[in-house]
This record gives sequence, C-alpha cells and structure tokens, in this order.
Amino acid sequence: MLPKATPREELLTNLRAAYARMWVRLRGSNREITGLVAEIGLPILTIGAYVILYRAIGLPPTAGAAVIIGGAMIAFWTNVLWNMSSQWFWERESGNLEMYLVAPVSRMSVLLGMAMGGSVNTSIRALGIVLLGIFVFQVPFQLADPLSVGLVFVLTLVALYTMGMLFASIFMLYGREAWNTANLLQEPVYFLSGAYFPRIYAPVVPFALQAAGSLIPMTIGLDAIRRLAINGESIATVWPHILALISCTLILFPLARRALNYMESLGKKEGRLTLRWQ
Repeated sequence: MLPKATPREELLTNLRAAYARMWVRLRGSNREITGLVAEIGLPILTIGAYVILYRAIGLPPTAGAAVIIGGAMIAFWTNVLWNMSSQWFWERESGNLEMYLVAPVSRMSVLLGMAMGGSVNTSIRALGIVLLGIFVFQVPFQLADPLSVGLVFVLTLVALYTMGMLFASIFMLYGREAWNTANLLQEPVYFLSGAYFPRIYAPVVPFALQAAGSLIPMTIGLDAIRRLAINGESIATVWPHILALISCTLILFPLARRALNYMESLGKKEGRLTLRWQ
C-alpha cells in the first residue's frame, strides 16, 4: 500500500496536471498557422460590417471601437462554451474521459489547465482582432491606464472560466443535450452582453433583458473595459464592475466544484460517464 501523499505533494501533482493539460492545448491549437489566420481574419468581417453600419447611420467613431472590443470578447465566450463547458462531452465521445477519472488528480486541475491554455490561445486571437480592427477601420481609443484595463481583463477571464467550469460539470452527464445547450447559449449572450452595440445605447433594451445580461460576467467586464479603453475613464469609475467580477468568481468557483463532484458521483452510480453503444 502506497503512503498517503502530503498536501504539498498533492498540490504539486495537481499543478503539474494543470500545466500538462495547458501545454497540450497550446500546442494543439497553434500547429497550423492557417487556422490561426482564419480565426483572426474571419471574425473581423462580421465586426467590420457593424463598424461600417454605425458609420453609415452617423454614430460617433467610438461606437466602432466598442464593437471591436466586443468582438474580441466574443472569442473568449466562444472558447468558454466549446473548449471548456462542453469539454467533458467531447472527451467522453472520444473515449478519453475514463483516463481523466482514474488519474490521481483533481478534475478541477484538469479544467484549470484547459482554462489557462484556452485563455492564452484566445488572447492571441483577440489581440489580433483588436489590432486588425484598429489599423483597418481607424477607430479611436483612449487607453489612459493600461494596468487598469489589464486588471479588469484578467478578472473577467477568471469569472468567465469559472462559469465554464460550472457548465462543464453540468454537461458531464449529457450527450447531444450538451451540444444543443452550448448552441442555445451562444447567440443570446452576444445580444444580452451588448457585444455588438455600445452600452450607452442600452436604454432602448428592456430593463428585464438588461438585468439578465448583467448576470453574465462578460457583460460586466466588457462594459468596464470599454469605459477604460474608449472613454478614458479612471479605475475609480469601474470599482462596482471589479467588485461584481470578484463576487462572480467567489460564487461560481465553489458551485463548480460542488457540481463537478456531485455529477461525477451521480454518473458513477448510474453508469453514465462512459460512452455506451446501443
């Protein structure tokens, strides 16, 4: 019988597992340069259409800048949905879920590695979208405090990926329902978060929809980043946003952990964690 690992050894083992899963995601997503170019170039077509539309109807140039930032944040939401939330579904379909379940590490460390790798990959693509949008469409930015923008950006990512961990826990037991749910959550979030329109025009949206959108971390972070990067506001004006993002993380992370443990235990009892051919 092997001796029980100390807390330090368990922590190091889980950190190594997270790093290994991050490394695989980084290598796997950046092997083909054509894929990277497509993932940066194709979204700019949709974003550019909105920028041109806003210019045609006489909105200020800042509206175009808001759309470019929103388009960059959409890349993160898409990554959360397809490369985080539904990841256990894909692993089960490919027959890899059993290996994760028998590995002597926490499932949260595996999800953490996915989140770190996905955030780095998506940050590269989002930066490319922003730079391409700036140089092609010449939209104005007033980046007075880059450190504040970086802080809000990191807090937004942490809150988003903890939400992705929660969804991954829920999607663990489901097959095509996970695919359908991910599809269902895609377009409504684009609208509710105001990704394609500045929040200054949000009063035309019904209050109930605004309240629903405020429950999504991306909505909060996107509004704060736009205030800092476009309007040139100071960090003092976005403290409510920062507190809200921290609160989202503190609420979602324990929920994700409990949901993951519960769904794993339920799946083992019902025999639904592995792919069963009919």
